[in-house]
Amino acid sequence: MPSPSPDDDGPDLVVDALLLDMDGTLIDSGPAVQRCWNQLFAELGSERRFDHSLHGVPGREVLARVFPHFDAEQTRTAFERVLSLELSDIDGIRVLPGTERLLAELDAASALLGRPAWTIVTSCTADLFAARWATTGLPVPPSLVTADQVARGKPDPEPYLLGARRLRVDPARTLVVEDSLGGLASARAAGARTLALATTSPAAELAGGADALVADLEGVRVRAHEGGLRVELGV
Repeated sequence: MPSPSPDDDGPDLVVDALLLDMDGTLIDSGPAVQRCWNQLFAELGSERRFDHSLHGVPGREVLARVFPHFDAEQTRTAFERVLSLELSDIDGIRVLPGTERLLAELDAASALLGRPAWTIVTSCTADLFAARWATTGLPVPPSLVTADQVARGKPDPEPYLLGARRLRVDPARTLVVEDSLGGLASARAAGARTLALATTSPAAELAGGADALVADLEGVRVRAHEGGLRVELGV
């Protein structure tokens, strides 16, 4: 785990950029996700129900966990089916508390710094990201990373390493904001600082895998600070 910046003051963090998960972090798509995956599981004869242990994991990895006996063609067919279900079901998606304000703060900080200081790193495909994000009315960030842009998704470090590279920052000088165990594992493996949100998974399960934990983005403030970002927690 990277050591704290010498500029850190109490619970605050000083980093160069924020890498943000989307589902469960910026927006709540949980009901739609559960509907689609539970329908797929039923169609495939499984009694498994989609729960927080599968949240934040790329679709193909979910299929590998639940249907380890599937061959490549069966996995491809199942993935295409669930993606079709998810693209057609965006009912009930809502922006989570604190998201709009935090993104405005990040955009203001980026303008002062003269460079992008944040992006989204999601386990959604580009099409699914676009469908869900369009419901928010919020701007698409530069350097977006989606699941179909990497060879290995979360919990592999590749997504967050790519996000840092696209922002031209050292991964160790980023703060990843996540709500899932798989996402936090991806961030730690990439060498990033980690902030967990207790919006999806139980706080007790998240606490051991993150540098800091808050209930949601209402407890996070960001401002430009000496060429980077100061992230204030619990305010």
